[in-house]
Amino acid sequence: MTSEPLFLCRVDDIGEGGSIGVAPDHRGRDRVLLVRQGQAIYGYINNCPHYDRAPLGWKKDAFLSGDQTRIMCAAHGALFTITDGLCELGPCLGQRLTPVALVITECEVFGLDIPEFAYGRSTQQSSGAAA
Repeated sequence: MTSEPLFLCRVDDIGEGGSIGVAPDHRGRDRVLLVRQGQAIYGYINNCPHYDRAPLGWKKDAFLSGDQTRIMCAAHGALFTITDGLCELGPCLGQRLTPVALVITECEVFGLDIPEFAYGRSTQQSSGAAA
């Protein structure tokens, strides 16, 4: 986990009522998802709690249900509230998405305390076990 803010995207990169996926290290698959509702932006690790490390999106930047009111897991059809990541329907009922603390400036979004697995570093590398 890093305590330094990591640049995730520009505020304008997320359309009103939309979602995007970002790779905090700017490599590999999108490991964080962001959802914008008005002035609020919510961030979560892109993993379904039902099956560890299963990405939620069904295609690039597509994390929301058809009516855009919930985050949806493409693998299981689970539906999560946007504001707190609570699963309201699906195999992980009552569980939550892992939130990402965000710092939002006038035009940029940064993530805080993002787990290292979410930006592509292995557990061995993060524990110092790797050479």
